[in-house]
Amino acid sequence: MSAEFYAANRKRLADSMKDFSVLVLFAGRAPHRSADSEYPFTPNRNFYYLTGIDRENVILRIVKRDGDVEETLYVERPDEVAAKWTGERLSANSARELSGAQSIAYLDEFDAQFKALFRRTMFKQLYLSFESEAWDTPSTPAHEFADQVRTRMPHLKIKNAFPLICELRAVKSEEEVAQIRRAIEITNDGIHSMLKNVHPGMMEYQLQAYFDFELTSAGVHDHAFPSIIAGGQRATVLHYVENNQELKDGELVLIDLGAAWNYYSADISRTFPVNGKFTDRQREIYEIVLTAEEETIAAVKPGMTLKELNDVTKKVLARELKRIGKIKEDDEVVNYYYHSVSHSMGLDTHDVWDSSYKIVPGAVITIEPGLYLADEGIGIRIEDDVIVTKHGCEVLSPEIPKTVEDIERLIQGR
Repeated sequence: MSAEFYAANRKRLADSMKDFSVLVLFAGRAPHRSADSEYPFTPNRNFYYLTGIDRENVILRIVKRDGDVEETLYVERPDEVAAKWTGERLSANSARELSGAQSIAYLDEFDAQFKALFRRTMFKQLYLSFESEAWDTPSTPAHEFADQVRTRMPHLKIKNAFPLICELRAVKSEEEVAQIRRAIEITNDGIHSMLKNVHPGMMEYQLQAYFDFELTSAGVHDHAFPSIIAGGQRATVLHYVENNQELKDGELVLIDLGAAWNYYSADISRTFPVNGKFTDRQREIYEIVLTAEEETIAAVKPGMTLKELNDVTKKVLARELKRIGKIKEDDEVVNYYYHSVSHSMGLDTHDVWDSSYKIVPGAVITIEPGLYLADEGIGIRIEDDVIVTKHGCEVLSPEIPKTVEDIERLIQGR
């Protein structure tokens, strides 16, 4: 990703800010794990979208005054002792090269410079990014800073910048789509390896290991989300992530997984027989889900909401389940399909807008119908990633096998 991309994102955000306002965004910090260890750091995605920097303890400040915009990045000072333990800190030059921002200061200067702003100008608004405004939202650096500001500057109005940035992130640039395509390519390699190596008697985590190996070999640093490898009855649990049970002969296994490339996600689901051959009943249910996916993909068009897409899916599933005698009334479909068919995808696997948002060209979304027949021990989900176009959508994951014939051929042919 280029520095020009991040600079353009900041300009678009500044254009949407009110005059006489200040925005402060935090990269975040690694959460404490136990004793002297921490969880791996991952940057706040809005911060990364605006800077391209994935180091902790960095702050972005944008000031808009009389229509003029000033931007400053605050980084940690070099520390020779710390460098011996954890490596060199982000330098001012590296911060400039990554982000395109020219004004770089040190983190220990932030407080004084922030206070100095208000000696010269009566700013009206402070923008901070809060992903959730719910009461029980975990505290973040933005929450902590907001508490300080409310105490010292009660006159200053705090606004949530999250919706402004989400609107920018909804439509993906060509550079962003290229990252998603690469994440999907690597995910494809991992799924092919799983299909070539699945067999009865192996453990779910052993099947996952084939996927993980392909990701690591490709230079992937992290998964897009915790992988789901669910055999048999466990596939009826939507977010089963233990992945610690045996895969048995005659069962299906549902996988829901994805690589992340430069923090951009892939999100793919497939379901296949552990022994390489669908039973007649498994095939019957599988092809209903596949039909629902195909008809939902065909229905995608700009202006639709994700809720409307889900209504298409429910209609197809209800029609087909009635055809085979599994249900009698349309509303019974919720007994076997109990999630939404789509979500936006990008820097977050479940990206930044909800089911009421109208999809537009350039948006990347998932299509993921499923059926979960707990009474029969069958759980099936088929999921692909698509980019919305002017007249429909393009499937970004067409090479990942999903027809019964292709799946059986690949497993049996090894």
